[in-house]
Amino acid sequence: MTRVTGLGGLFLRAADPDKLHAWYEEQLGIKRTEDGAFAFFSEGPREMTVFAFFPRDTKYFGPGEQQAMFNLRVDDLDAVLEKLRTAGAIIDPKREDHDYGRFAWFNDPEGNRVELWQPAGPE
Repeated sequence: MTRVTGLGGLFLRAADPDKLHAWYEEQLGIKRTEDGAFAFFSEGPREMTVFAFFPRDTKYFGPGEQQAMFNLRVDDLDAVLEKLRTAGAIIDPKREDHDYGRFAWFNDPEGNRVELWQPAGPE
């Protein structure tokens, strides 16, 4: 069955992402990965949850002033997108493929941009 398998990440806009990342490192003792985000692993890379700050003027959250975006891990990206399309969701045509998985985006009924991530490798 096509489904969400977990929270892949939470992304927030910040006036100074580097400064805010450093504050979280110092105050909460969490360390950034080499790509600059915080990553939490429960069972391995497929169970990773990312927490990161983006510049206030980022276009990554889509147009508008959406302050946060979350990422959901899915078991079958294409099937989830088709189900969302059938339900009338607005699907961003952009796709990204990386060695750690595939990404796509959609807008929920209230216009919130949501990122989907299908991790690479077997589920």
